[in-house]
Amino acid sequence: MTASTMGVHWFRHDLRVTDNEALLKLSQQSERFVGVYVHNPDWQRQDQWACSHMGKYREAFIADALTDLKQRMHALGSQLLVIEGEPAQQVLALLDALKATHLSYELHAGYNEIKDVQNIRRHLQTPGSANVILIEGTSNYLYSQAELPFSLENMPDTFSPFRRKVEKYAKLRSPLAAPQAFKGLVNSAITLPQYHYPTKVLGSLDTNGYPSGESGALARIDDYFLNSDRIATYKETRNGLDGWDFSSRLSMYLAHGCISPSTVYSKIKEYESERVANDSTYWLFFELLWREFFHLQHIKHGARFFARDGIQRKQPTSMHDQVKFEQWCEGQTGYDIVDACMRQLNATGFMSNRGRQLVASCFVHELNLDWRYGAAYFEQQLIDFDVASNYGNWQYLAGVGSDPRGHRQFNLQKQTETYDPERRFINKWLERR
Repeated sequence: MTASTMGVHWFRHDLRVTDNEALLKLSQQSERFVGVYVHNPDWQRQDQWACSHMGKYREAFIADALTDLKQRMHALGSQLLVIEGEPAQQVLALLDALKATHLSYELHAGYNEIKDVQNIRRHLQTPGSANVILIEGTSNYLYSQAELPFSLENMPDTFSPFRRKVEKYAKLRSPLAAPQAFKGLVNSAITLPQYHYPTKVLGSLDTNGYPSGESGALARIDDYFLNSDRIATYKETRNGLDGWDFSSRLSMYLAHGCISPSTVYSKIKEYESERVANDSTYWLFFELLWREFFHLQHIKHGARFFARDGIQRKQPTSMHDQVKFEQWCEGQTGYDIVDACMRQLNATGFMSNRGRQLVASCFVHELNLDWRYGAAYFEQQLIDFDVASNYGNWQYLAGVGSDPRGHRQFNLQKQTETYDPERRFINKWLERR
């Protein structure tokens, strides 16, 4: 390391300083470093599905998480720049403005995220470009790809054989500490387009008082694990529909990288060592494995995660009907459990895992609609939108993805009798207009 080294860490879905492998490596190789987050205005523009990539709830959550991250970067003697524009272009402009020698980022499975990195690599390899050292981290995942017992090309396309292999043969990552604090320096003359934070969303985000960002993630884990011991009954309660007691509610923090899956796993093992190890504590790890599976599948299959015929290349018989689609979006299908879930989503940015399965099953089977429209609406509305999990699960329910059964339809009346027998959830949300 020399006094002339200047590093930039590109934050994307890793809004944390603890267990951020790329950030830690950057701090060890650069005398000074800053962080940057780039908000793309295209995320708010409607796409071919008449939806946007990011709705108001997720944008508000990320904005609060960035505020927390700014404070944590400041505590390291560094700074977080939050700018707006096309991500790859703005990162390259910042590298040039700072005369940066290093760029670090965390690997992410998203198709567009991978393309952004490829664009930067392509630009930096052109003749006359600055010599920038790239540092890629893998702390968004439980396993580094080098530790997997198969190549990505040969990984199983169904979950059970994947789980058996990684649990038996793969080595889990251990979480890393945050970088040591030191004084960074930013050229105050840098003029890049600044991101204007959104005004507060009317009402409150469905965070139950927990703040966004790394601080909120750590507080939620302490509460769910240690203060309430609710993790010990997770398997029995996880199919709830409303509230914060039935589930860990860590998905929004994981989706934006406010906490790493390895940190969650380490907290599970710590709890098992100090309190109890049972089916429920394992089941939370089981859900982390599902996330890992879909992310690796997305890297393997790329754009096929968005194709109508899915990774199976199996053409569904459904079609688009704008009227039915809008009724589903607005919670006006006539199926009470589905309508309640959709109204909850529209009002809060949250829907339970059970609810997501029911509304997706209705979308595909009862309404016979093109699953891609439903996936796009979820992408717009959910605070915890995760591209691989969202599109992987929608393909699964549509019979074109990783489900070996190929046709998973839920009996909505039976599901209502099982999970909302007194219709409390339905009555609560159907009263809202």
